[in-house]
Amino acid sequence: MEDTISASYESMLSESAGWCRLLRIDSAADFNDLTEDQVRELILVDEARHEKKIMEISEVIAEGLPLARLVLIAGPSSAGKTTFAKRLAIQFRTLGIRTLSISMDDYFLDRRNTPLTPDGTMDFESIQAMDLPLFNRHLCQLLAGEEVMLPRYDFPKGQRSPIGHRCRLEENQVIIVEGIHALNPRLTAEIEPRRKQKIYISALIQLNLDDNTLISTTDYRLLRRITRDSQFRNHSPEQSLALWPAVRLGEMTNIFPFQEEAGFYFNSSLIYELAVLRSLVEGHLTALDPHSPVYQEARRLLRFIQYFQPIAAELVPANSICREFIGQSCFIYT
Repeated sequence: MEDTISASYESMLSESAGWCRLLRIDSAADFNDLTEDQVRELILVDEARHEKKIMEISEVIAEGLPLARLVLIAGPSSAGKTTFAKRLAIQFRTLGIRTLSISMDDYFLDRRNTPLTPDGTMDFESIQAMDLPLFNRHLCQLLAGEEVMLPRYDFPKGQRSPIGHRCRLEENQVIIVEGIHALNPRLTAEIEPRRKQKIYISALIQLNLDDNTLISTTDYRLLRRITRDSQFRNHSPEQSLALWPAVRLGEMTNIFPFQEEAGFYFNSSLIYELAVLRSLVEGHLTALDPHSPVYQEARRLLRFIQYFQPIAAELVPANSICREFIGQSCFIYT
């Protein structure tokens, strides 16, 4: 198996398949045959793999300092970008590097200026919904060592707040920007390429349901999203399922075309995670109204997740990417 940082999307897929072979877990049946002690050990080993990769990425980026001080992180929905960014910041701290996180959400245009989709609804997924000139100006000023008043967006009012946050990039400090447009060259058009480090995250699990059926990574991310949204975003599983086609369309437009822009690739999948998600999402999917337009999709996901024997969420470490979706993370999400 490769033991280097994934340099392309294809190598990330290959590495994931190699990881399954190394652990001798090629299918759901192999996972279900594990004893309780073996499951506990697998969780620790799987999480250690993540930590090792994040550490390697942080060390390579550190070698590019002080020139490349802008770290851009993108990936599709429910890839685990937010927790990855927080864990990367911790690894930077072990190297004596501090981080400044900038939220792209604070650079939304006032709602009245938001572009529209063909059907007339506001297109918040479009890069045109952002104040790109202001975003680039602030990044240029920060990288030049100037003090900047970072904006704050008032979402209830749909406009930028008059109260911002003053900051200056310190010596030996990097900027972290995480979001769907992070790898789009238009987002940071005024920053020289050599001053940027780009990371693409996805959840590419190369595990089989049986001898003939590979697990869909899209279904994996959808189950993550349903679990998270039902607990923390006041979205029912029915709403999450209904919105998923639009989410996927946005990924095709705003994320996937730019994945090859990345210099680093990180696979956020965890072999044990589907067994944890089953214990949390199964009841929600079972309770869906048979008359719902997404009922058949819910039943399909139920059949999929039931291949895995459930395991308790309590076994998941507090800093795991899985915790972004199941809750009780040691990180604070804002």
